Amino acid sequence: MTINTDTFPVLETKRLVLRKVTNEDAKSILKYLSDDEVMKHYGLAPFKSIDDALDEISWYQSIQNNKTGIRWGITLKEQGIVLGSCGFHNMVSQHFRTEIGFELSKEQWGKGIALEAVEAIINYGYEHMNFQRIEALIEPPNRASQKLVEKLGFIREGLLRNYEFTNGKFDDLYMYSLLKQDLNNCI
Repeated sequence: MTINTDTFPVLETKRLVLRKVTNEDAKSILKYLSDDEVMKHYGLAPFKSIDDALDEISWYQSIQNNKTGIRWGITLKEQGIVLGSCGFHNMVSQHFRTEIGFELSKEQWGKGIALEAVEAIINYGYEHMNFQRIEALIEPPNRASQKLVEKLGFIREGLLRNYEFTNGKFDDLYMYSLLKQDLNNCI
């Protein structure tokens, strides 16, 4: 598994361009990550300031620099404004596995944008990053994300009880996985 820290892979789909997020995107990130509904299952409190958005962008850069992940900004081809993000984190190279994460501005929900973006990065991950296993950890009340990963062929493996402590409470998480050999059957 490799992440090139010199060049950032730009991915294109029918409607989207997935690109590197920069500090110039902080306002649009603040807009959707300050929304209570978007942040309900994100594991962080809704953002309050541009500094919160800049910290998020800094995290995106740090995981790429440390070769533990990569995060793409989701943009519509005709607009170029970041409407969400998706990517890989907690990469474990010796085991050829990673976790996937994604979020999208509420105004874009229900349009298939997240599905299109996540499908693109999954394909990229298997073709160019040599993953064998991609995991998704999703809170049980987050039915929309569960449906998305299930549509892409992820299998729910079980419930991780009190797996994370976020926003002052313990959260259970469903563990989903998609193996490289599953890809031919689903996507």
